[in-house]
Amino acid sequence: MHARLFMHSIPIIPLPTMSTTPIKPNKPEFAQPGPAPEGVNAPTLFDVARLANVSPSTVSRIINGSAKVSSERKRAVEEAIRLLKFRPNFSAKSLRSGSTMTIGVLTQDFDSLYFARALKGIEKGLEGSGYAPLVIPGHWNPAEEAERMRLLMARKVDAIAVLGGSLRDSELVEFARMQPIVVTGRKIEGHQLRGFHFDHVRGALMATQHLIERGHTRIAYIAGPRAHPDALDRTEGFFQAHRQAQLPFNPALMVEGDYQEAGGDAAMVSLLDSGIPFTAVFCANDQTLWGARMALYRLGRAVPGEFSLVGFDDLPQSQYMTPPVTTVHQPIFELGLAAAQSLLQALGAELEAEPALVEPYLVLRETTRAL
Repeated sequence: MHARLFMHSIPIIPLPTMSTTPIKPNKPEFAQPGPAPEGVNAPTLFDVARLANVSPSTVSRIINGSAKVSSERKRAVEEAIRLLKFRPNFSAKSLRSGSTMTIGVLTQDFDSLYFARALKGIEKGLEGSGYAPLVIPGHWNPAEEAERMRLLMARKVDAIAVLGGSLRDSELVEFARMQPIVVTGRKIEGHQLRGFHFDHVRGALMATQHLIERGHTRIAYIAGPRAHPDALDRTEGFFQAHRQAQLPFNPALMVEGDYQEAGGDAAMVSLLDSGIPFTAVFCANDQTLWGARMALYRLGRAVPGEFSLVGFDDLPQSQYMTPPVTTVHQPIFELGLAAAQSLLQALGAELEAEPALVEPYLVLRETTRAL
């Protein structure tokens, strides 16, 4: 009874009249970029063309990095894109053309400062092209590198940049049958395949000659891993300098490192523990030198007072070491930049200039002195 009284006490509020017109769901329009301001249609490529006073095809080519137009026209399109907040729909383009607008990058080690520098070059080279890099490591393992190459291809990347690595030339030729490939660190050419090679022999020759010219006759060498082709080239350059100067070399003064700081540290301790006198060290890369320098610092041995050190690569950090490092400049950033530009060319882009690299040269700083 109490329940019936309570229910009758609730006032009855009439519901508002509902429209009989069905409400259509507001589905996203995938063919249009977004998001757009409320109540305003999302801007289209045609809107950009109209605002920039160019043709829609010109806008498309500029976005894709394949247009060879005046800088003023390019700036007008970029400004129109900025004002309209236009975002190209690459998913729709992929469905139409089969392109994913991605470039696969097979690097070796995410922790490596060398490869980080090369990746910055690739990023810069792809800037404004509409292509995005998809980066994956191979860890200097030929089987893993081959598996990662197949993985990138399964992801439908449009082209691949290979930074260093241990893949055989014949494997790269086979992979290039499927899509454009650029590889750094070796001489190779073929169908859809291009290599960018740096003269490591000449660079190491210059570094060793520098020490010989300053009166050093007992020069130790901390080599790179013998499985790396560039390490073998640098070793050849080191011995070439000795042969040209008719200077004998004691094999006991050569220790293999691993291109890392810890390897350089351990190698320097090993050299000092051998008891064989030396006054200078050529280190196969800058990171090796940083580790060797740390070992000497802990032991109170002066650089360059007691030992002169020369590195290889000219990583940006080397100019801020104590003391700043004398080293061979390798155009690491430029290698990445050239690789990206070369792939864009292979994909149909028109570039103002052919990708090019500088020759090795020695950067003289403060880790070496004359005897």
